[in-house]
Amino acid sequence: MRWVEGIGQKNSLKGLIIGMEPTGHYGLNLANWLSDKGISVVMVNPATTKRNKENRDNCQSKNDPKDALVIADVISRGFYYEYSRQAVVFQRLRTIMSDREYWVTNSVRLQNRIIRWVDIHFPEYFSVFKDWSCKRSMATLKEFPFPQDVESLSTSVVITSWKRHMQRAGGSTGIQKAEQLISLAKRSICDTTAVHEAKQDLERLLQEFERNSEILDRIEKNIQELLSEIPIANQLRSIKGLGLIFTAAILSGAGDLRQYAHGRQLLRKAGLNLAESTSGKRKGQIILSKRGDAALRKYLYLATIQLVGTNPVFQKLHEYNVQIKHMKKQQSVFKLLGKLARILISIVQKGETFSPEIAAPAFMQAA
Repeated sequence: MRWVEGIGQKNSLKGLIIGMEPTGHYGLNLANWLSDKGISVVMVNPATTKRNKENRDNCQSKNDPKDALVIADVISRGFYYEYSRQAVVFQRLRTIMSDREYWVTNSVRLQNRIIRWVDIHFPEYFSVFKDWSCKRSMATLKEFPFPQDVESLSTSVVITSWKRHMQRAGGSTGIQKAEQLISLAKRSICDTTAVHEAKQDLERLLQEFERNSEILDRIEKNIQELLSEIPIANQLRSIKGLGLIFTAAILSGAGDLRQYAHGRQLLRKAGLNLAESTSGKRKGQIILSKRGDAALRKYLYLATIQLVGTNPVFQKLHEYNVQIKHMKKQQSVFKLLGKLARILISIVQKGETFSPEIAAPAFMQAA
């Protein structure tokens, strides 16, 4: 700061703007520190820097001094957006949602490993248990991971072993599952090599999966507690089908929705604004810009898919788009995504909850 102030005094400059590229987490602490000092901090999209670096010397060379010069030049022409820190509760929400994303990815990886293990060592297993992660299936994998572990046992012994891991192990369902398991184990074509090592592998995978599931459950409880501190979260959740995780993901990516004036701003924040390449007689393809928060873009899309499946208003609108307007289903989904963005901003700005009659009055009257 002494260096910057010295330059300002030497050149009789009164204003100060510090610009940087949001490359991962590297500039985060510096940007926050400067912002807390009341200094204007702005961000330049790395894509803008990449496309402008050849304008100065017609050379694709890249180095730190050149990047700094290009960033300064871009800022002088106004191609930047201001950096502002969100309220503490939104920063906490963003941190915990980023944490959840890691553990969800880890959970998927573990599930794929376990499914691979079962496919190799007990390929008939999924004929008995469609969902391998249910309680009875987990008990089976812990007690009888290999067909030879269960093929010589009776139904009662299998059920007794299940009781070590679950309360309601018997009943008609339990007996039927035990009989199927024993029957398939007797004619299994499983791989019987390295049995001891394979059992150890599965044991470690199951332990890690259960630990991962417990972490995700705790994270979900923490998210619920955080959302209770955000008044606008209840307004968002008034939309049928927009559950806890979708609400948290949207608020963590977009921040306080009251700072947006229109749904288009939310779409641009997520990189869901349209981009077109047209020149002369050539008509280019209209695509999504994807210049924005990737996590926010992902969850807005998934939330729209969920609403199309569960929310009556979005179901009617989707049906109208596909059957009357003859849109492709994916086109309709993205059109409804834009509507969702406008609805979110509208209900937050007006301080209202979701109203089907306001969202789609013509359809509601027809219904």
